Amino acid sequence: MGTGERLRSYFAVEREGSDLRTEAIAGITTFLAMSYIILVNPVILAEAIAIEGYSTVDVQQMIAIATILSAFVATLVMAVYARRPFALAPGMGLNAFFAFTVVLGLGIPWQTALAAVFVEGLIFIAITAVGARKYVIELFPEPVKFSVGAGIGIFLLFIGLQEMQLVVADESTLVALGDIAASPVAGLGVLGLAVTFVLWARGIKGAIVIGIVATTLFGWALTFAGVFERGVVTPETLASPQYDITPLAGAFLDGLGNVDPLTFVLVVFTFFFVDFFDTAGTLIGVSQFGGFLDEEGDLPEIEKPLMADAIGTTVGAMLGTSTVTTYIESSTGVEEGGRTGLTALVVAGLFLIALVAVPLIAAIPAYASYIALVVVGIIMLQGVLDVDWNDPAWAVSGGLTITVMPLTYSIANGLAAGIVAYPVIKSAVGDAEEVRPGQWLLAAALVGYFYVQTSGMLL
Repeated sequence: MGTGERLRSYFAVEREGSDLRTEAIAGITTFLAMSYIILVNPVILAEAIAIEGYSTVDVQQMIAIATILSAFVATLVMAVYARRPFALAPGMGLNAFFAFTVVLGLGIPWQTALAAVFVEGLIFIAITAVGARKYVIELFPEPVKFSVGAGIGIFLLFIGLQEMQLVVADESTLVALGDIAASPVAGLGVLGLAVTFVLWARGIKGAIVIGIVATTLFGWALTFAGVFERGVVTPETLASPQYDITPLAGAFLDGLGNVDPLTFVLVVFTFFFVDFFDTAGTLIGVSQFGGFLDEEGDLPEIEKPLMADAIGTTVGAMLGTSTVTTYIESSTGVEEGGRTGLTALVVAGLFLIALVAVPLIAAIPAYASYIALVVVGIIMLQGVLDVDWNDPAWAVSGGLTITVMPLTYSIANGLAAGIVAYPVIKSAVGDAEEVRPGQWLLAAALVGYFYVQTSGMLL
């Protein structure tokens, strides 16, 4: 039996209605959509992590390697153990919380912050192993489960439009239309989007990859032709990797000593809640998009991808990076036809290759990569069709889930808002008996989460 046949058999590719080529394209698409984390995560974490005797650039390179290795390990577990087409890496938002709130805001040593992430990972492994994490996710109200995909879609769309400078900050209205005609990045982004949408509408396989690569090549062609200087529509410099991460890896062990118990517990609590609901929302949303959910809106054997997430977080802390989570960009690969763990295996392999190809990855401008988010974000809006908008409990719970995600820049906040609203509205319309006791407890816990997040306790 050849390698291709073994892969088809192990991942049940044909049973899932896919093939090796489609899975490979899906993996490449997902990787291209999320590869920005290799560059962005080090920049954010290096604001908080300083290592004596090493420059900021050196530290950034160490974090880049830790980012790649943690993504590789977590996604490999997802591929081989969970056999799902989801990819993982250090999460955006969680890295900013790590750097700016925990380390710079609270003054907690970065080693201690890594220790908090490590403890969070161990807790996740334990509760996933006994099925508690699966039980909590299955308590999510149906309107939340069926609206989370559309919420993530708008979130993806919003992120992509910002990165492409099509939507910009505004003092009066918070957001506004960017200066598209005057911005080379926005202009190329619109052009890339147009090409990608046309290819997708025509049913061209790999449309998103083609759009990203074509936009990148066009940007570099304009740079080499002298139309733009380096740094305008292409990266100004191409970094080379720093492979010695010994000053960073294992630093969490130093952070386990001399901690203030109350502060440490609060930090672990916040990491735990944000990661828990971020991952749950992503898994459910991408699974809904890919048609993986059962009739109750649950993902069969969800404990397996949850375990991959838990292991990734633990390994990431040991290597020296913030919380690892399942990526919403996985939906780009699912859109390209990825249905099995083979897609994740391709992503894991590309992360490993990235250890020697960081300069090539760095050559892809961020605005080109984010084309994938805009395209998939629009496609995921179809999830609103699964919500019963005539039912008050569904309308309020689903509506909050969808809108709070992009408006607060957090999948976790959107899920929490929808979960808290559901039992309240159900009771208001006289259907309190339909609310499970566990859903009330979950709602109460999330009210506590919102209090901790918004009361200034972490500042």
